[in-house]
Amino acid sequence: MPSQTEERPAEILAGSEQPQTLEAIVRIAFDNDYSDIHIGIGEIPRFRCLGDMVTSNWPVTDAVQFRQWLREILDPGQLDDFKRDKDFDGSYAFGFVRIRINLLETLLGSAMVLRLIPQQIRTIESLGLPRVLLDLASRPKGLLLVTGSTGTGKSTTLAALIDYINRSMRRHVLTIEDPLEFVHESQQSLVRQRQVGSHTKGFQSALRAALREDPDVILIGEIRDQETLITAIKASQTGHLVLGTLHTSSAVRSVERVIGMFPSQEQESIRRALADALLAVISQGLVKTTDGKRVAFHDIFINTDSCRDYIVTGKLDEIEAIMARSAFEGMQTSNQSLARLVEEGRATVDEVMGQSLRPNELAQTLRGRT
Repeated sequence: MPSQTEERPAEILAGSEQPQTLEAIVRIAFDNDYSDIHIGIGEIPRFRCLGDMVTSNWPVTDAVQFRQWLREILDPGQLDDFKRDKDFDGSYAFGFVRIRINLLETLLGSAMVLRLIPQQIRTIESLGLPRVLLDLASRPKGLLLVTGSTGTGKSTTLAALIDYINRSMRRHVLTIEDPLEFVHESQQSLVRQRQVGSHTKGFQSALRAALREDPDVILIGEIRDQETLITAIKASQTGHLVLGTLHTSSAVRSVERVIGMFPSQEQESIRRALADALLAVISQGLVKTTDGKRVAFHDIFINTDSCRDYIVTGKLDEIEAIMARSAFEGMQTSNQSLARLVEEGRATVDEVMGQSLRPNELAQTLRGRT
C-alpha cells in the first residue's frame, strides 16, 4: 500500500490491459488492498481505495463483457433472481478472498459493486478496538449495537467480537446475515452461520427460530424493522447476548433511531424495554491517518443505571454529557476519540474536523493542544 494516498495517480492502471476474467480484476483489488470494485455497463471500471474512488484506464464495459463476468459469480437461479427483482445481494468465495455482491439496474444498464472480505479475521487487539469490547463480549445477555455509516467497518468489528468469543468461550453462536461475509470455524465455541435467502427466508423468521435453537450469542447482520428489533430485545432479555448493526452516525442517534421505529403511542413501552435490554452502543467511523492508511474512531455509550433512567424518560440529550465524563466506565465521545488521534500524531486536524459531527466543539478541544 502506498504510504501517501495523495501521490496515487488518478488512473491507477495506466498502460495495463483489461483482464479477461472477473477473478483477475478481484485479484488486482486484493493485491492493492482496495476495498471495493465498481463495474457497470457503459462505465469504466473503478475501485475504492482508502475511501476514495479511483479509476482504471480500461475500456468502457459493454453488456457482453458484463454478463460474462456475472456468470463467474452467480448461478443461473441467481441470475434469474436479478433479472426479475432488478436488485441482488449475495456473496462468493474465490480461492484467495470472499466478496460481497450487490447488483443493481441503472440508467446505463446493469452494474455491480463488489466488497472484498478478508479471509483472515482480524482480532480486537490487531484492530486497535477499545478494550471495553472484551468485557461486553463476555456478558451473558443483553443487546449490543455496532453502528456507523456504510463502509465504516461494522462487519469487521462484529467479526472480531465473534472471533474473540469463539476462541475464548464455550458458547453456541448463531449468526443471521444478508449476505454472509466473514466465515468462522468453530473453536472453543460452536458457530453456526445462516445467510438470508440461502439458509432462511428472512431475518424475522430466522430470529424467531433462533430462540428455539439453544444459542448463547445471536448475531443479526442488520436490524431493519420493528419486528426484528422487538424479537432482538426479547432475546436479549431472556438470556442471550444479541449483536446487531444500525446505519447511524452516533451512539445517541442510534438510541433515537431505535425508538423512532415505533409510533409515538408505543414509544414509552419501547423506551422501557430498550433501557432494560441495551448493553451498549459502539458507533464508529474511519479517518485517514498520517501514514496514508485509515483508522477507526468510536463513540461509545455504556448503558449504566443512570443512563437507563434517561432512556426511560426520553432525555437522550443528557447521555452524551455522561459519555464525555465517564471514561472510567469505558465511555467516550467521537470527538474525544478524534482528538486523541490528533494528539498522538496519527491524524491531522483537517482530517478529523471533516469527520466530526460537532466540529466547533472539537475545534475548541484541540485549541492549545496542537
